[in-house]
Amino acid sequence: MKDIFKIGGRELTSRLFLGTGKYSTNKIVPQVMEAAGSQVVTVALRRVDIDFEEENILNYVPQGCVLMPNTSGARNAQEAIRIARLAKAAGCGNWVKIEVISDNRYLLPDNYETIKATEVLAAEGFMVFPYISPDLMVAKELEKVGAAAVMPLGAPIGSNRGLKTKELIRILIEEISLPVIVDAGIGRPSEAAEAMEMGAAAVLVNTAVATADDPVMMARAFGLAVAAGRAAFLAGPGATQQYAVASSPLTGFLR
Repeated sequence: MKDIFKIGGRELTSRLFLGTGKYSTNKIVPQVMEAAGSQVVTVALRRVDIDFEEENILNYVPQGCVLMPNTSGARNAQEAIRIARLAKAAGCGNWVKIEVISDNRYLLPDNYETIKATEVLAAEGFMVFPYISPDLMVAKELEKVGAAAVMPLGAPIGSNRGLKTKELIRILIEEISLPVIVDAGIGRPSEAAEAMEMGAAAVLVNTAVATADDPVMMARAFGLAVAAGRAAFLAGPGATQQYAVASSPLTGFLR
């Protein structure tokens, strides 16, 4: 039986979302998507250049993939809303990843401006995927204003540092009904598997794949890791124990 992921009006079989930034060439993007088995790809609107085919990232997104433009570069809700509307007008669909970042050092999202943008865009019919610092009250507010999911960071964006916010993400998974998609900071397939084992609905990866020595092989590894982590979550891992518990009886066979 297939594990179908229903989100934003779509049915997906892959829970690995991929970004398209930082690759040495756009031409590798189709190979990466195929190797990962990914069905959702995120792009920055500023990389959609209809005048130059080789620079237009949309020319390299495989047919059938769900396009998720992001509002990279937005410093407040107003700018994010404008970018989202432009993306939709350019034919990029109604999925949008809201990124509102005014912090230039750590690139941490502005949760409160993100809530403002999400409320406006959700009311306009967008499927809004807000990128946030993991905060339960913020996540609940995003749920209230109509977000399709929440996308908490695992670590600062592009850092490849892994699940540094793991316990906060776990709280979101337990306490809200929206899908939780771990975004930013995941650097290894094992970390993606760990996020899925916790019960995350999906993960989004970009830097870890794009900066690998072999991006196509790394994409394949992430695809396998996400599938394995999801299977482990569905299987229901056994309880942890403080003391050793023998897997076979230690008495009764040496009489």
